[in-house]
Amino acid sequence: MPTYRDEAVILRTHKLGEADRIVIMLSRRHGKLRAVAKGVRRTSSKFGSRLEPFMVADVQLYQGRSLDIVQQAESLGSYGSEIAAHYERYTAANAMVETADRLSDSEATSDQYLLLVGGLRALSRGDHVPRSILDSYLLRVMALSGWAPSLEDCARCAAPGPHTTFVAQLGGLICGDCAPAGSPRVAEKTLSLLRSLMRGEWDVIDAAPHADTAAASGLVAAYAQWHLERGIRSLAHVSDTPREGAR
Repeated sequence: MPTYRDEAVILRTHKLGEADRIVIMLSRRHGKLRAVAKGVRRTSSKFGSRLEPFMVADVQLYQGRSLDIVQQAESLGSYGSEIAAHYERYTAANAMVETADRLSDSEATSDQYLLLVGGLRALSRGDHVPRSILDSYLLRVMALSGWAPSLEDCARCAAPGPHTTFVAQLGGLICGDCAPAGSPRVAEKTLSLLRSLMRGEWDVIDAAPHADTAAASGLVAAYAQWHLERGIRSLAHVSDTPREGAR
């Protein structure tokens, strides 16, 4: 049977039988993969620890009839232990891989893979507040999937900004003529922070007051969950405590 090799980040796993696991991965070149890792739940397994959630591995697989089979796995990024040791990082990472799993059902790209790996690496190092890493990831992965929020012009009529009404269901910022009655206005400093999260301007993000990051997080969560059509269950456990989880 044909074999192939790819880099992959582990999204989730399921037990299979007494010693096997089904591993769901987002790969760099082959999109989302579902494969069986035989015997990895035995203590004698040579690569079971490399196929845990949040790990990045170079995997060799061969094509099976229904599921591919993992033959080899070499570690490329051991992020799982550092993420799992901190609750805030762990919950943010869960929301990220859940989103990646949902989006890659349709079409996964190399850019989506690299964005997820970069986010998990930043979480494991404690580079920034976990919630901000998650928010930046959500905005950017939605953009890569064709659902970039409008943060300048009106999402409905393209009227040039500035605008101060953000409606997730309509695609982002909305002008006064297009805004539904009763739509709440958003402070300019919150909208400016959303733009920084989209661009990855971490000096601005890290210096932002907690009130602004919390407001931006609410808009990001509403936007992502609306366009995914189902709630991101892990978001319910993500903390937005200021500076929590960052070194």
